Amino acid sequence: MATTHLVGIDGSETALNALTWAAHDAVLHEATLHLISVATQPDLARNTRWLQQAQQIATDAGANTETRITRGKPATELIEASTGAERITVGNRGLADNTGTHLPLGSTAETVAMRAHCPAAVIPSTSRPDPTAPVIVGVDGSALSDPALRTAFDEASARGVGLIAVHVYSDTAVDEVWGQIEDWYELRQREEEVLAERLAGWHEQYPDVSVQRVVERDRPVRYLANHAATAQLIVVGSRGRGGMTGMLLGSTSRALLHIAPCPVLVVRLQHESPAGQ
Repeated sequence: MATTHLVGIDGSETALNALTWAAHDAVLHEATLHLISVATQPDLARNTRWLQQAQQIATDAGANTETRITRGKPATELIEASTGAERITVGNRGLADNTGTHLPLGSTAETVAMRAHCPAAVIPSTSRPDPTAPVIVGVDGSALSDPALRTAFDEASARGVGLIAVHVYSDTAVDEVWGQIEDWYELRQREEEVLAERLAGWHEQYPDVSVQRVVERDRPVRYLANHAATAQLIVVGSRGRGGMTGMLLGSTSRALLHIAPCPVLVVRLQHESPAGQ
C-alpha cells in the first residue's frame, strides 16, 4: 500500500528547496507526495499559484502528487494533516517567518518538528545535500534511540549510502551514569559496548548498509553539527536519555534544527503524545 509524505508550500524559496528534497524522498520511498498550502488570507489565488508551481517541480522529479489548500494557522494545519502520514517536510523558514530577526529556524518549522504526528524533516534554506554523502544517526545508548536507528537504516538503504552511527558521551553523562570513574580507557570501552549493543541485529535487517561506528567524548550537539556538512541527512530521536518526561523535543534535537547545515529528520517516540494531548 502506498505511503503518504507531506510537504508544506508557502511560496518561499525555502519551501521550494524543501519541496525538491521531499519529492526526491517520496520517489525513493515510493510514496505519494501531498503538497499542502495553508491560506492565511481570503484570497486563495496566491496559494493556488504556489501549488501549481510546486506540483510541476515535484512531477518533474518523478513524484506522484496530490494538492490541498486549507485555511488557518500554518503550524496547526500542518500538524493536523500529519496524522496518519509517514513523513512531513518543511523548510526551516517560511514567508511568515521573514520578520527581520534573521533567526535560522522559523516558528512554524520548530512547532511542526515538535508536535507532528509523524517523523518531521526540516530542510535548511541553503541545503544542497550530496546524494553520495552518508546518513548520520545520533545514538544515545538507550532504547529511546531505536526508532531513530530504524529510520536511519531505512534512509541509508533507500539512498544507497553508508550510515555513520554516532554515540557521543559528555562529562555530564559520565557523572550521571558512572559516578567517580578514573579509568577513561575503561569508560570509552564501555561506551563502545553501549553503541555495539544498540546496533546489534540491525545489520541482519539491512545487510546492504555499511555502518561506521563513532564514539566520542564531546557535547552531542557540537559533534553532530560539526560533521553535518559532510552528511546528506541527520536522523535524531525526539528525546534522548537526558530528556524529561513531557518534553516534546529534546535539547539536542532542537539545537540541531537551528544550526545543522543539512536536513534533520526528527523521529518521535511511538508512545509520545505529539500534540501534548
